[in-house]
Amino acid sequence: MEKTLFICKPDAVRRGLVGEILKRLENKGLRFLELQQRTISEPEAKEHYVEHADKAFFDDLVAFITSGPSVLAVVTGDGDVIKIVRGIMGATDPSVANPGTIRGDLATIVSENLVHGSDSMTAAQREIKLFFPNLEA
Repeated sequence: MEKTLFICKPDAVRRGLVGEILKRLENKGLRFLELQQRTISEPEAKEHYVEHADKAFFDDLVAFITSGPSVLAVVTGDGDVIKIVRGIMGATDPSVANPGTIRGDLATIVSENLVHGSDSMTAAQREIKLFFPNLEA
């Protein structure tokens, strides 16, 4: 069964939206194999966002994701779990995210867009290994 990494970022935790966000995944029939709240370390953040290391916004990404607790989850279910989760999340930019998606309904700015979901099976395996090293990806 396919697995993916899902993160409720620090803005979701600060705003008290974690329950609503996770409920949207559960309502779709997805399940959580692992779920934990913790603050992502700077080394983890830098490894997580390594593909953006040469971009101007890299330091801001790292600073934001390490700014407070996040809720990290390994999500599974039937079908193309990555595609399903990304559909529930909505477009990265909340101003163009469809109503009914997490970002379309709840986020307001692209730099604090509430959630992260792996964008490919390769990314999911790498991210699960990074944040849940004792769980087989």
